[in-house]
This record gives sequence, structure tokens and C-alpha cells, in this order.
Amino acid sequence: MENLPQKFYFDGFLLKYRYHLLIALIGIILISAGFLFFKKSLNFSSTKVEILQTSSEGGATSEITAEISGEVIIPGVYKLSPGSRIDDLLIASGGFSVDADRVWADKYLNRAAKLTDGQKIYIPSVSEHSNVLSAKTTVGDQSVSSSFSTDSNALVNINTATLQDLDSLPGIGPTYAQKITEHRPYSKPEDLVTSGAITQTLYEKIKNNITVY
Repeated sequence: MENLPQKFYFDGFLLKYRYHLLIALIGIILISAGFLFFKKSLNFSSTKVEILQTSSEGGATSEITAEISGEVIIPGVYKLSPGSRIDDLLIASGGFSVDADRVWADKYLNRAAKLTDGQKIYIPSVSEHSNVLSAKTTVGDQSVSSSFSTDSNALVNINTATLQDLDSLPGIGPTYAQKITEHRPYSKPEDLVTSGAITQTLYEKIKNNITVY
């Protein structure tokens, strides 16, 4: 027995335990594959969580700032979420006051329009839209009722004027007149520039000839 070749014992060992060795080898392969899969899954999950957290933080700090003044309950500057509408700003301010010109608002205020950062909305009062004032003048011994137009009648209302009326303004012409109508409504005359309807230089020429009421 002592003279038997060592290879004989090794071959015999392999033959005797070949199934055990095969099972052990398969087990090692499966364990290695499972470890690699788990490691990749862990890295993917960590990356996904990091992306979601970054997106969440970015969304939390995103907001727009808009101002509303005039005849509302609580005029002021408000911070709202992106995509907010003019109606959201109106609700935040408490809604129209008792003196608000609701007829004007129904005609010219698009409450469904999206707000932009830095935008200002002005709600006029009913008294601001009185185009005709009653007055009494004395002629001899008689008291005569008469009416006269305010100075605002000489101004062109950029919210209601026709293309011909706008075209008559200094330097406007048909092209700018069309652009002005496309950017309606306007809360204040300066909105002509901020909306991109006309340039600042052109606005300086017509600012004393226009109104939004």
C-alpha cells in the first residue's frame, strides 16, 4: 500500500466524492452570483433615492411671487406655487372688496390665466370707471342739471379700443395695434411693455394718451 502512486489516491478521492464536489462548486457559483446581484441592486436603489430626494428638494423651494392691489380684501405680495392662476391670487387676497368694479373684472380680468413671477394685478373700484359726472350750474334763477365727460374720455382704453383707435396713437401703426390686442387684458398701462406688446421707447410716446379703464 505504501508503494501505490499518490495519483491513485487523488483519482480515487475525486471519483468517490465527485458529486459532493460538484454540488459544492455549484453552490459557490450561486453564492457569488447572488452577491453580485445584491451589490448592483443596492447601488441602483441608492442612486434612485438620491435622485428622488434632489427632485423633492428642488420642487419645495420653487415658487412665484405676485402682487395684487386695489379693491381686494387683503392687497399685498403673495408667494404661490408654479402654475398658479390669477384666480388663486385673488382667493389668497380674500377676494373682491365691496367697492370693486366687478363688471370690469368680468369683462377684462382673465382669472384662468397663469401668473408669472413678478406679475402685478390691479383691481379698480367702481368710482374709477365713472366716465360721466353730474354737475349743477346756475343760469339766472334756474338750476340746470348738466353732464360732462372727465379727462379720461380723451384717453384710449387699451383693453377695449379697436384696431383703428390703437392705430391712431403716435408711432403705433397696424402691427403694434394688433400686438396690443393679442396681449389683453392689461391691469396697468405699463403692462404694454412687460407683456412685450410694445417697446419702452414707444410706450414713452403714448403713455399720456392711454388708460386701462
